[in-house]
Amino acid sequence: MDDTLRTTLLLQRLPGLGVGRYWQLQEAFGDARRVLEQPLDKLVPVLTAPSLQALRDYRADPNNSALGQQLQADLDWLAAHPEVHVLPLGSPDYPPLLAEIPRPPPLLYVRGDPSILGLPQLAIVGSRNPTPGGRDSAHRFAQFLAGHGFTITSGLALGVDGAAHSGALAAQGRTIAVMGTGIDRLYPARHKVLAEQIVASGGALVTEFPPGQSARQSHFPQRNRLISGLSLGTLVVEAAAKSGSLITARYALQHGREVFAIPGSIHNPLARGCHSLIRQGATLVETAADIVEQLDGMLCYQRSLLPQEAAPTVDMAQFSTQERAILDALGHDPQTMDQLLVQAGVDVGGLASGLVSLELKGAVAETPNGYVRTLELTPDPV
Repeated sequence: MDDTLRTTLLLQRLPGLGVGRYWQLQEAFGDARRVLEQPLDKLVPVLTAPSLQALRDYRADPNNSALGQQLQADLDWLAAHPEVHVLPLGSPDYPPLLAEIPRPPPLLYVRGDPSILGLPQLAIVGSRNPTPGGRDSAHRFAQFLAGHGFTITSGLALGVDGAAHSGALAAQGRTIAVMGTGIDRLYPARHKVLAEQIVASGGALVTEFPPGQSARQSHFPQRNRLISGLSLGTLVVEAAAKSGSLITARYALQHGREVFAIPGSIHNPLARGCHSLIRQGATLVETAADIVEQLDGMLCYQRSLLPQEAAPTVDMAQFSTQERAILDALGHDPQTMDQLLVQAGVDVGGLASGLVSLELKGAVAETPNGYVRTLELTPDPV
């Protein structure tokens, strides 16, 4: 195992060392290895007495100290669970948007595909006890957004979170569950099947907490910080005036990300949090298409940063004259029906039928802003 990863694991196991103290040490002394090499008296301003004692014991007897044994237990657990990936800050798979937030998690534990953490994400959060309408909105928005290229990120909680994950799965899209526990401790337990579906569908479970960490109230604001940090924007579906979902929204604002809120009845207590966000400048949305339209440019930009596969090519000879005219008029920038009528030189009926035929052949796709060509064209054979 990489020495940097080993020392970071050791440092994170110091009693009472949260992410704040971790970064205080990093900023004062450099990387984890240098922190562990410092004389104890230099660490006194940052570390608690139990942390200092644990480090003192480790230096005296690394193998038999409580800290050394905990480190070895972590290493043994990771070796026995190769399906769990550990991503240190700075590694190729560490999500770039999350790395931009102040004091990002030094380690991420991921079960599933770690590469999807870098895909364009939209966070959906809300009440654990939503109204039937709120639950339905979370599911429908997630299904639409996942079908339009967003990975849906949420917290695996009951209520809105679960509905959002399920909506993404219904669209055969990808979804990420950010946990407030260790990667080996699922909470709530009734979402065990949902968690397995997320991984099996190409999604991921992710946490900054080491194995063995159970659910604690203090963990969930940290989890919310990750949900926001991973995402281009956060949609709040239903939230009371004092709600953990509003913590996620505040983090999103601090991180310079978009915040969206669905308005509700003035008589619904779960609409008050959303109304408060709208008064503070969050974007009021009535349909999922509103979100796609606002984030479309950011979605394209983030996709451009990802490794690109060569687009498939197709022989033009397989298309009719009308279909060729439409394909010639299309590029990779969206074209509306009105634009295509001018560019392709076909009538309305021919354009409509041609687009349907080309969609069935996988040659074009409809986006919220118009039609795009999905294949590279090769010349007719001579």
